[in-house]
Amino acid sequence: MSRSVVLLVTSPRLPAGVLTAQAWDLVRAHPVLTAADSEQTAALRAAGATVTVVAPLVDTLLAALAEHGTLVWLAAPDGDEQLARELGLRLAREPGLAELELVYGSWDPAGARLLDAVTVMDRLMHPEAGDPWKRAQTHASLAHFLLEEAYELFDAIADDDPDAIREELGDVLLQVILHARLAEETSDFSVDDVAGDLVAKLIRRNPHVFADTEVGGIDEIIANWEQIKKAEKSRASTVDGVALSQPALALAAKLLQRVARAGLDVPLPPPTTLGGQLFGVVASARAADQDAEAALRAAALEYMESVRAVERTPGA
Repeated sequence: MSRSVVLLVTSPRLPAGVLTAQAWDLVRAHPVLTAADSEQTAALRAAGATVTVVAPLVDTLLAALAEHGTLVWLAAPDGDEQLARELGLRLAREPGLAELELVYGSWDPAGARLLDAVTVMDRLMHPEAGDPWKRAQTHASLAHFLLEEAYELFDAIADDDPDAIREELGDVLLQVILHARLAEETSDFSVDDVAGDLVAKLIRRNPHVFADTEVGGIDEIIANWEQIKKAEKSRASTVDGVALSQPALALAAKLLQRVARAGLDVPLPPPTTLGGQLFGVVASARAADQDAEAALRAAALEYMESVRAVERTPGA
């Protein structure tokens, strides 16, 4: 009689009992062994499966195998890798003893690790066992960290460094999750509300994907987005909603962009002040399809290298 140990691996990020048809057939047809009770074992028992908690030892499995011929080992969330490794080595040393089969009863959907990030943040924000520093923060005290992390991400993108981009995206995500977690205690909304609002906004503002709106190209997509956004915000002015905390050159460029899209003819500030002169430079750059903020940044970085070169020069 052929003998088989089926190592059944399930995702801890999905509700208990959410399994493939193959997994349900296995647990209903064969005895299920596991190292500890859990929500998953409760769901299996409720569906009529026989589940027994035993010591996670190779000898225990082989003894049960001798009695049943085929059994299912319900792996722990970490996959019981040590047990699987030891069992595989034992079966390799004794050919014909049994077969080891790996079956995924469920697996993580895309984005599942975001749930882990939320869980870790909940632990960090625990009133008693959490991190006192994080619990002492407010939206205002964290605001400059969000800007710093966004700038560091910008630098990683400018350097075209995928590893750095990945890390800095995580740091930006940390800020989002932390702000949302603080809001649970101060503003009566959570990270689920933030994600829900984002999903609803993406669906509303992309009717060419989620509805029957037809577009002729990217320009029409952008125009539709702006039109829908304007209707949603009910803003009285073309320049309402412009982020005032952004760098001044970028702010000037954004204002000029808004004015151009609205088809307005608004005189530039008079060039009699330094601010007026700088605004004129931004307008000239935009007319030449150049980014004044990026150009000044590039010039500043070039100047930094010149400073370093002088410092490296003997006698400087």
